[in-house]
Amino acid sequence: MSDELPPPRVPSPANLPRLPYPQGMRRMGALIVAGVCALLLFMAFDNIIENVNAEKIVVNQRFYVGTLDWWTDPGVHWQLFGKVTTYRRSTQFWFSSSADQGSRMDMSMRTRFNDGGHANISGSVRFDMPLELDKLTNLHIKYGSQEAIEQQLIRTVMERAVYMTGPLMSSRESYSEKRPMLLTYIEDQAKHGVYKTTTTTRYVEDPVTGDKRQITVSEPVLNPAAPNGIARMESSPIEEYGIKLYNLSMNMIAYDQKVEQQITQQQQITMDIQTKKAEATKAEQDAITAEQKGRATAAEARWKQEAEKAMAVVKGEQEKQVAELAAQKEYNVAKLGAERELQVATLQKQAAAQLKEKLIMEGQGESEKRRLIMQADNALETRLSAWKEVNRHYADAIARYSGNWVPQVQLGAQAGGGAATPGAHQLIDLLTAKTARDLALDLGMSAMPASGSPPQQQ
Repeated sequence: MSDELPPPRVPSPANLPRLPYPQGMRRMGALIVAGVCALLLFMAFDNIIENVNAEKIVVNQRFYVGTLDWWTDPGVHWQLFGKVTTYRRSTQFWFSSSADQGSRMDMSMRTRFNDGGHANISGSVRFDMPLELDKLTNLHIKYGSQEAIEQQLIRTVMERAVYMTGPLMSSRESYSEKRPMLLTYIEDQAKHGVYKTTTTTRYVEDPVTGDKRQITVSEPVLNPAAPNGIARMESSPIEEYGIKLYNLSMNMIAYDQKVEQQITQQQQITMDIQTKKAEATKAEQDAITAEQKGRATAAEARWKQEAEKAMAVVKGEQEKQVAELAAQKEYNVAKLGAERELQVATLQKQAAAQLKEKLIMEGQGESEKRRLIMQADNALETRLSAWKEVNRHYADAIARYSGNWVPQVQLGAQAGGGAATPGAHQLIDLLTAKTARDLALDLGMSAMPASGSPPQQQ
C-alpha cells in the first residue's frame, strides 16, 4: 500500500447551495459586456475603412487573400482588416550636413576628384512617386515602405551619381569654371544612369608650386542615341521604377582641409594674377586712352578746322547766294526800271509824236488861219495895232521932249512958193511913212490937218 494521502474531495457545483443574485448586479454585468463590445467594435472600425489624404498614396493588402489594392485618389476606402502601407506622392530628400535639414546627422555625400582631392557635397533633391500601378507594385514588393525607398533607393542612386561625378573634374574646377557642370552631371547620372567614361593621363601645372604633375582624367563617352548624347554603363533604377527626380540643389561643398588650403592659395594666386593683369591692362588701356585722346584731340582740332572751313564755305555760299539774289534782284529791278523807262520813253515818244503832230497841225491850222486872215484883210487889224503902238511910243517920246522942235528964227520961204511946214510935222510924217512901209501898208500921204490927226487909209 502506498503511503500517499488521498486527494481532498471537492464538492460539485451542483451540490453547492444557490445564493440569491441581486437584480442590480445583472444590469451592471450587461453594461460591462456592452461597453466591451463597443470598445472592440471601435477598435475594429479603424481596420474597416481608410481615409486617404490628397498628398498620400495608399496600398491595402487584403485580409487573408493578400491581394494589393492601390488607392491613388483621395477619399474613404474599405480596408476590411487589410494591411495598409502609406507613401507620399512627393518628397524632398535631403543629403545635407545641416541639422535642420532632414536628419540631425551629417547626411552629406563624399566624392573624389581627379586631382586626388576629396569633398562632401550637401544638398537636396525632390522626387515624385509613379502613378502606374505596376511600378507602384514593384516598388512596394521591393522596398515595402517610404523610408526604405528613400534610404535604399534614392540615397544609393544619389551617392553613386555624386561619387562618379568627381573624376570628371578637378577640385579647382569644381569650385570655379565647372561648378554648374557638377550639378548637371550629378542630376543627369541619377536620372538616366552613370556615364561610360574613358580615362586619359595628362600633365598639368600646379598653380601653387608651378611644378608639372600627372593626373588621370575621366571623360564621358559620347553616344547620340543615349540620353543627352552620353553613353551609360547601366540604366538608373530611378528611371526603371518611374520615379521623377528633379530640383537638385547644393547648399555646400566641404573640401578637405588640404584641398581648402590649395583652393585658398590658388584663389590668392589667381587674384594676384588677375590684379597684375588688370594693372597691365589698365596701363595698356591708359596708354591707348592717352593715344586715343591725343588722336581724338587732333581729330577734334582737325574736324574743328574742317567745321570752321565748312562753315566758312557755307557762309561764303550763303553770301554768294545772297549776293546773287541781291544782284538778280537789282538786275530784275533795273530791268523792270529800264523796261518801265523804255515804256515811259516809248509813251513819251509817242506822246511827243502826237504832240508834234498836234503842234504841226495847230501850226498848220494857225498858219492857214493867218494866211486866210491875211488873204481876207491883208492883216489890217495887226498892222493897225502895230501902227498904233509905234505911234504911241512916238507920242510918248515927243511928249517927254522938252526942247525946241523948230528954230526960233526962220529965214526965207519954203521952196515951191508954199507956206512953210513946221519941222515937227515933217518928222512925224516921215516916221509914219516909215512905219507904214515896215508894215507894208499902202497909205496915201496927205496934208496933215492942223490938229495933227492920223492920215486916213484910202
